[in-house]
Amino acid sequence: MPLGTLDRTPPPFFKQGMSALTKLVFFSAFALFLMVADTRFALTQPLRAAMATVLHPVERMLLQPVVAWEVVRDYFGGVAQARDRETTALKQLADQAERAARVDPLTRENERLRELLALQPQFSVRTQAAEVLYEAADPYTRKLVIDRGATQGVVAASPVVDASGVLGQVTRVYPLASEVTLLVDKDAAIPVLNVRTQARAAAYGDPTSATAGAGMELRFLAGNADIEPGDLLQTSGVDGVYPPGLPVARVVTVDRRVGSAFAKVTLAPIARLDSARHVLVLEPLNLQLPPRPQDPAASAAEAPRRKSGARR
Repeated sequence: MPLGTLDRTPPPFFKQGMSALTKLVFFSAFALFLMVADTRFALTQPLRAAMATVLHPVERMLLQPVVAWEVVRDYFGGVAQARDRETTALKQLADQAERAARVDPLTRENERLRELLALQPQFSVRTQAAEVLYEAADPYTRKLVIDRGATQGVVAASPVVDASGVLGQVTRVYPLASEVTLLVDKDAAIPVLNVRTQARAAAYGDPTSATAGAGMELRFLAGNADIEPGDLLQTSGVDGVYPPGLPVARVVTVDRRVGSAFAKVTLAPIARLDSARHVLVLEPLNLQLPPRPQDPAASAAEAPRRKSGARR
């Protein structure tokens, strides 16, 4: 048989229909059409919801081992954390008990010494709890607003403290709220006492040093003053406002400048100024102090006026 008469077509078993490229283009266009139609008209949403409903029990069943593992891990992790916290709490309780055991004899000894020296008993400071509402909107000041005001007995100049130390002072009182100026405000000032040297000074707010981890400074301190980084400063109580012994700040840096009579001392407040939520408002000590004695010269000048008024 001549070669030209041979049938060269493949058998039906090997016929593949459309080419692979044609199938790729067709199904890609069909998939793109389905995605656009589902996005615009949500055609497959009922089918997707039905499949999700049917497969939900299966998914929950398959997730049970993972959930069980997480529960077991959280349980043992919680037990370990609870034990660590219990150990820490017991240590703190033992330390506080030891401190309390030392405080009671010291308190009684202090009372006996004051009686022996015929000194006036120490004042009792009345306090009330308050919650921080928000921070003042003025970007040039550092002030907080608390939820206690004149209705609750808050007065201007009342010291405000948190669990760590002095936070600031009430500078404006409203009927149901009060404005507290923080220690790092540029207009804030507080008398302090160096615990190590027992030297008194005045601390002022310094917002320019807040970025360096400070926020306060000691002004008009002699260049040769005995002060070192790490010294703890407390309220001195000489201003008649703050009770003595409240933690205020800790010395960060001491810059003894050449050619200057004063040293630049930066301080870091002890109180948590940026995260305080609950505070205590103290009553100013000047409300319990006796009135200041009048100047004799002023009294002598007022005497003739009173006499002339009485003659008239």
